[in-house]
Amino acid sequence: MSFQPPKGTADLMPPRSHAWRRALKLWDDWTERFGYPLVATPIFEATELFERGVGGTTEVVTKQMYTFTDKGGRSLTLRPEGTAGVVRAYLDSGATGAWKGAYSGPFFRYERPQKGRYRQFWQLGVEYLGVESAVADAEVIELGYRFLESAGAREMALHINSIGDAACRPAYVEQLRQYLEGHRDELSEDGRRLIETNPLRVLDSKVDRPKLADPPLVTDHLCEACREHYEQVKVLLDAVGIPYTEDPYLVRGLDYYTRTAFEFLGIGLDAAQNALGGGGRYDVLAETIGGPHTPAVGFALGLDRVVIAAGGEEAVGLDAYLVSERGPGEALAAASQLRQAGLRIDFDAEGRSVKAQFRTARRLEVPVILVLKEDGSVDAQTEGERQTLQVDEVPAWMEGRR
Repeated sequence: MSFQPPKGTADLMPPRSHAWRRALKLWDDWTERFGYPLVATPIFEATELFERGVGGTTEVVTKQMYTFTDKGGRSLTLRPEGTAGVVRAYLDSGATGAWKGAYSGPFFRYERPQKGRYRQFWQLGVEYLGVESAVADAEVIELGYRFLESAGAREMALHINSIGDAACRPAYVEQLRQYLEGHRDELSEDGRRLIETNPLRVLDSKVDRPKLADPPLVTDHLCEACREHYEQVKVLLDAVGIPYTEDPYLVRGLDYYTRTAFEFLGIGLDAAQNALGGGGRYDVLAETIGGPHTPAVGFALGLDRVVIAAGGEEAVGLDAYLVSERGPGEALAAASQLRQAGLRIDFDAEGRSVKAQFRTARRLEVPVILVLKEDGSVDAQTEGERQTLQVDEVPAWMEGRR
């Protein structure tokens, strides 16, 4: 008998894992630069949190959640997204005022697997709570853009929009509903169902949106406060040099969004895999799950998609491979000294022949081979250079080559 990963999941192994590790290091670096500390929430939460927070009519809740009853009779759900859990944790902690958090980890949705989209997927995200200013919107958008840029996803586009709030959106939704009623026969079964429950969702459908020739625009129905907020976001993005495209048909896939909505798209990727992630403002979510009014904005990115947009796999990140003529024990001692000096070093722990060790080094395509000689010196070898050093001289020599 042999076992394989469940449908919609995948093992993460080298060389694919090298690109993931690099992206996660960059994620930690950029979120720390912007002042977003690590937040870790449970992988499963009360089902009602997502039903109330994400929205009972969303496809995530109606079709995609992994829900089960535990031994205590409680209905629990593997988290399909990160924002509701982070806001729940913020409220539970008793925090007030401006608050930031960054997270990464596995999430779960039961949907049709395809390249860059799995039933267990890894998501990166940030949330900025307690600040209503458009400055918060611009900051989280810039953070996402800078991270994607540094991760190698240089061919990308940022799309932005405003979807209004409770003061102005109801009138727009009613006009959109009437428009969709006039095109009912053109829509899918899901699209027809959404006309009554949540017509904005139709604009988010890759199936139904192309069928609509000229639907009404939410930006034509914004109240003065929402319009002013949206204009300020654009001014601030211009000020920090973030290019964007206004997309009046952009709405986000979850019910809690208000005002600013945005997406990062990978240019050149297939349409089914070009959404790297996105987010927006969600000023009513905390109230929806039982907390006080808490303005907030955030985003999430799919790590699989980010890696695809960055070109996929990359070479092993070793600085050097240590070949030992003295045996594995002596190699361990030398490798330990070099690792403590900051070098990424591997070696053979089985005491194989020097010839076999060289074969491993070449297979790994390391830039430097370090040969630990019988007398304790190190023969440092590159494609065009060879130098004899003492072990404690190797770090400085390696640094001089960079």
